[in-house]
Amino acid sequence: MPLYHKLGKIPHKRHTQFKKPDGSLHYEQLFGTIGFDGMSSLLYHLHRPTQVKEVRESKDMRPKAAVAHNIKSRLLKGYQVKPQDDFLDSRTTVLFNSDVHIGLAAPRKSMTDYFYKNADADELLFIHEGSGTLKTLMGEIPFEYGDYVLIPRGMIYQIEFDTEDNRLLITESYHPIYTPKRYRNWFGQHLEHSPFCERDFKLPRNLKAHDEKGDFVMKIKKQGELHELVYATHPFDVVGWDGYNFPYAFSIHDFEPITGRVHQPPPVHQTFETSAFVVCSFVPRLYDYHPESIPAPYNHSNIDSDEVLYYVDGDFMSRKGIDKGYISLHPAGIPHGPHPGTYEASIGKKGTEELAVMIDTFKPLQVTQAALEIDNGDYYKSWLP
Repeated sequence: MPLYHKLGKIPHKRHTQFKKPDGSLHYEQLFGTIGFDGMSSLLYHLHRPTQVKEVRESKDMRPKAAVAHNIKSRLLKGYQVKPQDDFLDSRTTVLFNSDVHIGLAAPRKSMTDYFYKNADADELLFIHEGSGTLKTLMGEIPFEYGDYVLIPRGMIYQIEFDTEDNRLLITESYHPIYTPKRYRNWFGQHLEHSPFCERDFKLPRNLKAHDEKGDFVMKIKKQGELHELVYATHPFDVVGWDGYNFPYAFSIHDFEPITGRVHQPPPVHQTFETSAFVVCSFVPRLYDYHPESIPAPYNHSNIDSDEVLYYVDGDFMSRKGIDKGYISLHPAGIPHGPHPGTYEASIGKKGTEELAVMIDTFKPLQVTQAALEIDNGDYYKSWLP
């Protein structure tokens, strides 16, 4: 997302002396992506950000496939994933491939005794229940129900929850996550026909520089392993920064749907993109207004992608037996469409209040044992008369 932002105190020119009141130097850090070719920000620390005192144990976090070659449509009951106190322990991967891990989490407690960094992947958190604050070395972002929170890889963060009742959909992307190219002009600004724009983004604020030395536990995910290190200074010691690479949030409630006289294809709901998958937002909208329109989606073949739909709230007019927190998986290779009766029943309807997040992957998804344990078992038969 090419959007310039800055917080705190920064020097007039890049890569020049930036002195503290006592005459010593701040420590500049480039926080970039794709080598030196992608978006980046320049951060100014009170202490060297490289001071590691101890490297402790590592833990294998790589998901394992219970079904590696899936051809079965599935319905996962997401709220059956049980809450756990710790944020990282609560994260349960249900579907994955080499590009993306899709998981659920129901953390009870805030992150207070360690800091976390995902060095492998961008993280897209969708807040289904709960509220709180994302705290990073680049500032804070309050979040609430319906927010997407995008955390670039390498970002050090903690999450402070307001209550113990939290439900999250977590997408870990091994490719950078951007807003769709077709929504932006060649300068990077969102165009007039885009269903959202820069004004809708929640950017970091309230930058706090911690001038503290001691033992600070850092958990870093790298190559699928969770490593525990001890840093000598507080990670949130940044006095100022500017650039284009930073976390931000966007509310699904601020997505303005694109509608038409006849049924619009799924790309009109697209919200984020990568080179390996897309994320779409289904929000309350008017139905098609051609006098003979059929609002329910037509049957379509999943040849190029696996389709994952996470149901948030509302009445899902094309599916039966759906509740909030359910995840449907429609794998590539077989067609799918509305359940029997819903196609005809949609005629004459004027609108929908459904709220859902869709993830379409271009490589097949593998299914974990945790997913099988919350699978209803016979969803693939639900199109029979």
